Amino acid sequence: MRVVPVGELLERAARALPAAEEERRHGWWLRHTDSSTWWSGAVLAHGPGADDSLEPGVRAAEAFYADRSAPARFQICADCQPGLDATLAERGYHRQCPMSLQVAAADDVVEHLSAPALPVQLADRPDHAWFAIWHTVSAGDSPPQPEWRMLQRVQAASAYVTVLEDGQAIAAGRAVADTGWTGVFAMATLPVARGRGAAQRVLSALAGWALEQQAPRLYLQVEADNAAARRLYEVTGFTELATYHYRRQRSPAQKQSTGCGSAGTPGG
Repeated sequence: MRVVPVGELLERAARALPAAEEERRHGWWLRHTDSSTWWSGAVLAHGPGADDSLEPGVRAAEAFYADRSAPARFQICADCQPGLDATLAERGYHRQCPMSLQVAAADDVVEHLSAPALPVQLADRPDHAWFAIWHTVSAGDSPPQPEWRMLQRVQAASAYVTVLEDGQAIAAGRAVADTGWTGVFAMATLPVARGRGAAQRVLSALAGWALEQQAPRLYLQVEADNAAARRLYEVTGFTELATYHYRRQRSPAQKQSTGCGSAGTPGG
């Protein structure tokens, strides 16, 4: 599989998780969200900025978020401007949510899977049954309206898969096709249905859809310490392309945190 720069894949993911507000400053992509999917509100600082110093870009980002009464948060990957991670650490940003960016060929995923023959519904927009599963599993007690609005902002071709058992929706996932790649997002299985192959059935349906869209290269993001999800993706043909993490602005009252610290899983 031809590999693209990590930053390009993460930018595809950002388009699949559209922020409520976006601006470009100093060559960086500033994004603010009103939902619990906080990773859709992080700065993407890929490639060189508008000048040699990081300070103007960081100050501009901090002003952008301060105007919205939110902490600044940066996504840190190998394609970020050199020195950004260290600069943010020196400014008191705490490191959180180490992530694994994984890739696979859709035909390999289909070949690896021996998913059970559970019925599947596939749509190009989310319905309430799909949304209820995802929100219940991934968004906790957060208000549903901002999450619903975020999904309505997605512009690229999308697939929303719902797996049924005895006529009841038990698992869900979605995919977004973007210039030859398909991102896999929102994988969710109700706790009572876990261990019966529903997640594999979702992946199988999404991989098949990706092939139909002529976007056969798959990518997904999973928390580095989510052992169960990583095992699922490993046995279905995914391999790790890169790791990345986030830096979040911290007030003096906040404690150090390395976890995601919020409902849901970035991208997942």
